[in-house]
Amino acid sequence: MNDRLSRVQASRSAAIKASLQHPVIDTDVHVNDYAPVLEDYIQHYGGSKLVDALRKALGGRFVTRTGGGKDWYQQTAEERQYHRTLRVPWWARVTRNTYDLATYTLPALLYERLAEQGSDYSVLFPNDVLSPAAAGSEYRQPLHRAINHFHADQYRAYADRLTPVAGIPLHTPQEGIEELEFAVKTLGLKVINIAGGVRRPIRAIADKYPPKEHPELARHAGYIDFYGIDSEHDYDPFWAKVVALGVPVTTHYGSQGWTGRQSISNYMNNHIGHFADGSQAFAKALFFGGVTRRFPGLRVGLLEGGADWGAHVYTHLVDRWEKRNRVAVRNYDPAEPDVELLASLFERYGAEYIQGRADYKSTLLRDSLGISALPHSREPNESEIDDFALAGIEKVEDIRERWVSNFYFGSEADDRTVAAAFNDRVNPLGVKINAIWSSDVGHWDVPEFTEPLAESWDLVEQGVIGAADFKALVFDNPHRFYTEANPRFFEGTEVGRKLASSAA
Repeated sequence: MNDRLSRVQASRSAAIKASLQHPVIDTDVHVNDYAPVLEDYIQHYGGSKLVDALRKALGGRFVTRTGGGKDWYQQTAEERQYHRTLRVPWWARVTRNTYDLATYTLPALLYERLAEQGSDYSVLFPNDVLSPAAAGSEYRQPLHRAINHFHADQYRAYADRLTPVAGIPLHTPQEGIEELEFAVKTLGLKVINIAGGVRRPIRAIADKYPPKEHPELARHAGYIDFYGIDSEHDYDPFWAKVVALGVPVTTHYGSQGWTGRQSISNYMNNHIGHFADGSQAFAKALFFGGVTRRFPGLRVGLLEGGADWGAHVYTHLVDRWEKRNRVAVRNYDPAEPDVELLASLFERYGAEYIQGRADYKSTLLRDSLGISALPHSREPNESEIDDFALAGIEKVEDIRERWVSNFYFGSEADDRTVAAAFNDRVNPLGVKINAIWSSDVGHWDVPEFTEPLAESWDLVEQGVIGAADFKALVFDNPHRFYTEANPRFFEGTEVGRKLASSAA
């Protein structure tokens, strides 16, 4: 008891927390699973084959195997160049601080130490919840189901301050609905985590070169389905079920391995900004695909990428819509110029260009614009000229409602770029982007469990954000994210108790 008290007293974050008049909600805590107990659950759901599938999926998360079945560390530098073997994450977990390592593995210890961290409530992302997507199709659903069941049981006794997310597979809308209903209705889980996209084969290539016969080609010749625009599947039934069940959606979707993030030697080159890029692709697909228009109650948390990109995309959506909405885009219609006026101007100011060219009037428009600017064999029809049609954008305020209202952006404690989210002088219509506090403890970028809240308060003292923005970051926005999806989210929790007490 004395040891615990001394640790709390020594924590910078505990001191900051003691001065606050509001709760603190941590939207992103990474925890480890104790494998022997987890594998008991896996065994129950699918026997030794499912256990083997889990081990293979876990072993393959941070390993890129290429020619000869060798991973990056087994290859020579020459082999890495030859195969273009991506360098994937390495040394990604906390190790030196043994007390913290145990904290991320033992639910009772984590629960006890929340006072040191300065958090009233934490949403947990067990590292293994991200793994089953790497398993084959026959294992994907039972693995998700077993792992979600394990996490629900592990943290049930601590539900007033801790809740784990449920991992949901989305290779098809139906499997997503099945696992969503099991996780929420049977297990009682309240938040889900999905991959921001599913890699699929390009059918024109797969038909000619079947993936089973050409696995190396299949690994490279594919595309990512982001569940929104251009998807071959209709994911609306899944989004409808999410909203009906009152479930906030989260994702830690990254882009390592994408163009520009394919270094064969440097993890940091591939890592910096990759969560922002991956989540941006996912969020834009939902926006342009009209998902946020059709499901205004959908709440999506895009974690680990910061909030500045949310402000950046919002600003550019507005800028581009103003220049390329279905009316303004006519400014660039090749049918719009007055050919007679253009000819007269050439005759007056560029006679040398048309001298000796009797047919210049018939080609003048094409050649002035540049041949490459007119590649179409036909004119686009009305449905093809408005890129904002599915999103239903008629005015700038619609962009605010379908981007700012639906999306929340996980910002880590020391991320100074969060200032962009709160800069209502720059963001169109004077809005602030929904930045939510994500300590990200458990991963390499947080070597000390107790520091994140104090690091965020440092931003206030340095003038990066104001005290009101700090409150929005660590409480107002996270509270709104969860309760707009599910008004009863915090019933029976420490946050609910404190809010009720302050209202009394």
